[in-house]
Amino acid sequence: MTVKNKDQEVKDQALNTLLNNIFIENRRNRRWSNFFKIVTFLYLFILLFIFLGKPGDQVSASGEFTALVKLNGIISSESEINAEDAIKSLQKAMKNDGTKGLIVSINSPGGSPVQSAMINDEIKRLKLIYPEKPIKVVVEDVCASGGYFIAVAADDIYANKSSIVGSIGVLMNGFGFDQAIEKLGIERRLMTAGKNKGILDPFQPIDPTHRKHVQQLLDEVHQQFITAVKEGRGDRLSEDQSIFSGLFWNGESAYKLGLIDGFGTVSSIAKDVIGYEKVIDFTTYETFADRFAKKLGAGIGSVLHSQVINKNYQLN
Repeated sequence: MTVKNKDQEVKDQALNTLLNNIFIENRRNRRWSNFFKIVTFLYLFILLFIFLGKPGDQVSASGEFTALVKLNGIISSESEINAEDAIKSLQKAMKNDGTKGLIVSINSPGGSPVQSAMINDEIKRLKLIYPEKPIKVVVEDVCASGGYFIAVAADDIYANKSSIVGSIGVLMNGFGFDQAIEKLGIERRLMTAGKNKGILDPFQPIDPTHRKHVQQLLDEVHQQFITAVKEGRGDRLSEDQSIFSGLFWNGESAYKLGLIDGFGTVSSIAKDVIGYEKVIDFTTYETFADRFAKKLGAGIGSVLHSQVINKNYQLN
């Protein structure tokens, strides 16, 4: 073998060694890459499992106890307090054999009159189905407007002396920009089919006929609210007519007016009034998927809402 062939052989061996090392290194990198991909996938899977799980639907209850349903926040079909979830929670709590009484814990400034009325109706329906299971409301910081509409369906209402209670009224709010756009030289171009379709358009002066119509609507809903309060509270209510004026009071004054029956917390009412100290939470909580879907739906809905009827209508 010549020197030249030996040199070529050495070069070939070196090249093979280099290629083998590169191959081994690439294979090692792929293994680590796959490992981290698997770990990342497992991590995301665990997160999805946690977020998509519905703890409110997986209540583990045994023995005899006081059931609890929490209603916290603004009341609307797209909020944490909505009729669908609230009714589901109430039904689940009341039909459980271990439930000896139900506490509805409310911390809400109000919201949709429709959603509030639906929850009120369901509480009254459940009282007829399960007359042996008392339903009590415990107020936290606020139980006003639509929150109080819900509360009056219960057998009794308890609060803290500093809780805010009341606000029995209805409002619809907005702004008027007609004078502003006139000063700015802006022309409003609104086309409708139906002479009242542009009712309460914020860029046009309010029509007295429209004002009268909306006021009648608000008065009717207000009367529905008043009727629900009187039916729920009965002769416990004071004859002070300011109760229905939209004013609100602290717990101490609310007690004197007959808006509440006493003072207490969830634990004290469970122990001292219902008689079962053990409390089991039956609240249906929103999952991550629920919140995402609701946000997506709300985003689409808000566009449609702004195009069709840009008004704020709620109990207050």
